[in-house]
Amino acid sequence: MSSDRRWYVVHTQPNRESRAALNLRRQGFNAYLPMFKRMRRHARKTEEVSRPLFPRYLFVELDLSLERWRSIYSTFGVSQLLTAGEEPLPVPAGIVEEIRGREGSDGFVALGLPPGIGPGSPVRLIDGIFAESKGVLDRIADQHRVSVLLQLLGREVRVFVPAAHVGTV
Repeated sequence: MSSDRRWYVVHTQPNRESRAALNLRRQGFNAYLPMFKRMRRHARKTEEVSRPLFPRYLFVELDLSLERWRSIYSTFGVSQLLTAGEEPLPVPAGIVEEIRGREGSDGFVALGLPPGIGPGSPVRLIDGIFAESKGVLDRIADQHRVSVLLQLLGREVRVFVPAAHVGTV
């Protein structure tokens, strides 16, 4: 395996992420489509369904100097590769590995808190309206939401955010 292999982002057609990943694999590319499970309510029924972590996007590992990567454009389910000019734009090092590191034994990405974070831990919000704010994890409200204490306007304010928006300081 060459040391010039990097991950790149493929933009897919709407609701065709799985089809694009399958067709890329059939062509010999290493495609990665991170998935997560969520609860869906429909007609008074609640069921667990799998969804792409990034709707309309997946990752493909390439060595641009060795592989015929332009064939990706004609793959069923693919709209385009994200590019900077004519060249595909690589994903920053470690991002795909970090996402894979959050996968459980079932192969789905866990959207909960990072390991080692619990009530009283200093945290940084990584997404949402309070992105980059630092605070203290107050409590875990439920499987998907947490309460964080932030210093806003000279006082401590409790905000509820998705657990996936919490990172380490």
